[in-house]
Amino acid sequence: MINVINKLKKKIYLHKVRRVAKSYGNNLKVNGDSYVTPNTTLGDNVNFNGMKIQGSGKIIIGDNFHSGIECMIITSIHNYDKGNAIPYDDTIISKDVVIEDNVWLGNRVTILPGVKIGEGAIIQAGSVVVRDIPKYAIAGGHPAEVFKTRDIEHYEKLKKEGKFH
Repeated sequence: MINVINKLKKKIYLHKVRRVAKSYGNNLKVNGDSYVTPNTTLGDNVNFNGMKIQGSGKIIIGDNFHSGIECMIITSIHNYDKGNAIPYDDTIISKDVVIEDNVWLGNRVTILPGVKIGEGAIIQAGSVVVRDIPKYAIAGGHPAEVFKTRDIEHYEKLKKEGKFH
């Protein structure tokens, strides 16, 4: 009975994302309650395990993306700088977020507006990404900092062989 309920939940989560996203590729999997915006573009083999996307900026997520549970992408912030009120005014500032192919986010990663995460990057669980992360980087912390790089030769070999999870 629990298996049937879990399968039904996944179908509902998938339907919600497909209904709202601007576009999505093949093999979209939504294993946890997830929210996207009409400005969200998803590549092939995208896997959400509880993704919350909010704001009015564009979000582009490439192929073979995997997220842990309770991840968040934010594309809009309040105007706190040079606005007409404190702590912020009614102006909303939106910035696009781009996540290239083969990126993996650990559990509870937050990505702030205007960030680009390069191909093959891995973001450690609990991290807050406030600036761009380069290709092949492994980053973590708050703010997320690069602390290691993938074995690029091995990565490219697996990519060439089409070995995607």
